[in-house]
Amino acid sequence: MAPTPAAARQPLKLLMLHGYTQSGNLFHAKSRALIKHLQKAFPLHEVSAVYPTGPIHLKPSDIPGYEPSETAETDESIEAYGWWRRSNTANPPLYTGMEDGLASVAKVLKEEGPFDGVIGFSQGAAMAGMVASLLEPSRKEAFAHFAAGEGEEKGLQFPASFSGAGFSHPPLKFAVCYSGFRAPGARYRGFYENPSIQTPLLHVLGTLDAVVDHSRSQALVDACAGDPEKEGNIVWHPGGHFVPSQRPYLDASVQFIRKQLENSNGAAKSEEEEDVNDMDVPF
Repeated sequence: MAPTPAAARQPLKLLMLHGYTQSGNLFHAKSRALIKHLQKAFPLHEVSAVYPTGPIHLKPSDIPGYEPSETAETDESIEAYGWWRRSNTANPPLYTGMEDGLASVAKVLKEEGPFDGVIGFSQGAAMAGMVASLLEPSRKEAFAHFAAGEGEEKGLQFPASFSGAGFSHPPLKFAVCYSGFRAPGARYRGFYENPSIQTPLLHVLGTLDAVVDHSRSQALVDACAGDPEKEGNIVWHPGGHFVPSQRPYLDASVQFIRKQLENSNGAAKSEEEEDVNDMDVPF
């Protein structure tokens, strides 16, 4: 059977959010096996991925484990970026610059959307959960509820970048979170509670992940509606803090995305799956 012309295919547009200290270009390289697998698994779709870079340009001192050189005269910036910085001087930790990170994502959604789903790694996976939540129709009321609190229980206001003039984007059909986690403390409850996150999330976690503690990932799982474990939306790989590129874990993402597309379309569509070469590139 002849391949379907690109012009006749349905779009499947993905927003790809990199991890802390990475960039859009680096995440593009690290997730190449995943995108390649998705493109082969969905021959009736025109799969495309957009890789923005976080607005927080990091310095060497922002990198965990950084030790200044005795000969270094300045703390020069490097090609490493984030969606926010974590300030541990506050208890619980404060995400400084997060408004800028959200605004940069909102700009991409506005100018390059609509997107079908979001895929993120580490800090980008945490951001993916937030973005999926913000696009849900009931989220403004949730933020208003928690913003009415007092003291340490007072939550954030709904991000202005997601409600400003000219911003319009439908709810996402899915999110895939590699090594994701929940933002800590009461100030961020609007993302996760009253109601829980309604967008289907797939959580892909490493049993040997020493960067994101399991309890932080579990907190994001617990913030999702339904029973993610019973529904098969938690996948463990026997590795550390990276996006796994072995076939079983690529297939897990394909199956999850296919299920959500079928649910959103109201009808199942059969698409032939093809092999891709394994490419194991840890972060």
